[in-house]
Amino acid sequence: MKRTHNRTLYVSSAAAVVLLVGGPVAAAAASTADAARTAPAVSSALQRAGVDAGGAASAALQKYPGTVESLDKDGSIWHVNVIGKNGGYAEVIVDGATGSATVGNTEQNNDNGDEYTTLLAAKYNAQQAMKAALVAHPGTVWSVSWDDNDNGNGNSRYWDVEIKNDGRTTNVHVDPTSGKVTTSNSDSNDNYGNNGDNGDNGDENN
Repeated sequence: MKRTHNRTLYVSSAAAVVLLVGGPVAAAAASTADAARTAPAVSSALQRAGVDAGGAASAALQKYPGTVESLDKDGSIWHVNVIGKNGGYAEVIVDGATGSATVGNTEQNNDNGDEYTTLLAAKYNAQQAMKAALVAHPGTVWSVSWDDNDNGNGNSRYWDVEIKNDGRTTNVHVDPTSGKVTTSNSDSNDNYGNNGDNGDNGDENN
């Protein structure tokens, strides 16, 4: 009986060693599993955040170096028009979720250099104009475009920036030389972000 008792003690001791060693290993394995479950969730959250106007401009310029003339959001993609350094022109499509850029329509027009002289010489480019606009009117930039038409108001060249915030669309003009921001007359409530509002509070839709 005594011999059997000793054998039981040996077995119990061995089992205790296994449990002591296995505890940290099991804990580490559980921690790794938790990290694996959390990583996809974080990644998905980042993807849902999407690519903003500034990110779309950067992605487009990496794909087709030059100067942004305009950009606008269309569903889940951005259309970015770029004047190339060689005088060419390209429409770059940027995926709003991944930021991947693809060159679409292109033109090799040497006249673009003359046509866009004022744009290329502007002190404030599209990206800087967007930043200035957001300082004055916080929200989300939906589009930006260069406008050099003479409307008889003495300010024939400016950046037109469309900003959306809490169901309201605001269009502002940014002076390409001073960066001064002025609000245009197109402010209105629309059906963007109004929980299904049909636009009765305004006359401008997306």
